[in-house]
Amino acid sequence: MSATDTETTTPAAIPTWHAEGDWFDTCRCDVPCPCTFAQPPTYGACDGILAWHVRQGHYGDVPLDGLNVLMVASFTGNVWAEHSDAYAAVFLDERADEAQREALLMIFGGQAGSWPAEMVSMFGAEMRGMDTAPIEMSVDEDLGSWRVSVPGHVDAAGEALTGPTTPEGERVQSRNMPGSETGPGQVVTWGRATRNRVEAFGFEWSRDGQSSKHIPFDWSGPDGA
Repeated sequence: MSATDTETTTPAAIPTWHAEGDWFDTCRCDVPCPCTFAQPPTYGACDGILAWHVRQGHYGDVPLDGLNVLMVASFTGNVWAEHSDAYAAVFLDERADEAQREALLMIFGGQAGSWPAEMVSMFGAEMRGMDTAPIEMSVDEDLGSWRVSVPGHVDAAGEALTGPTTPEGERVQSRNMPGSETGPGQVVTWGRATRNRVEAFGFEWSRDGQSSKHIPFDWSGPDGA
């Protein structure tokens, strides 16, 4: 990034923005994923698919409603503490126009502040690539299941965890988690991955049955606005 680029992303240049919606992942960990408890992953290293759907949002006067962002990532160690070998790649919703793509990059890339800035700084991933693509994402209103796909590259889905003592129609949820991936104060709905498949930017795996979880997000910026 050049000095000129740095100047264009100072806080004074960032408009008031807000984004809220759905986030979920599918990963290698056993259920429940230890990362959300701020613990090392089940097998010492983890890789997964992370998807965001903006239900409502704007970046200044640029609307973001309905747009999706998807990340594929991997790391070794505790993502909230000492970790290494952090890599990531990103797909942006092909429906976004130029202004919307720039807004998504500013928010999810951390330059616009708020929680994403903290996550990007903490994770410190080496980016393997970025592309625009048709991201097909759905989340049941009752949080019974969730799914995202990028044709030919990513297919991920999860269903809400249940068991013999779970009341019918209720969700297995947690509050005040020490490692909530979308920030403090959100409710985690635990699930199990029914599909977790990637072939993109040097990432490749196919495994089902491991951890999946849904967490809403609600971010605003710039910081202090």
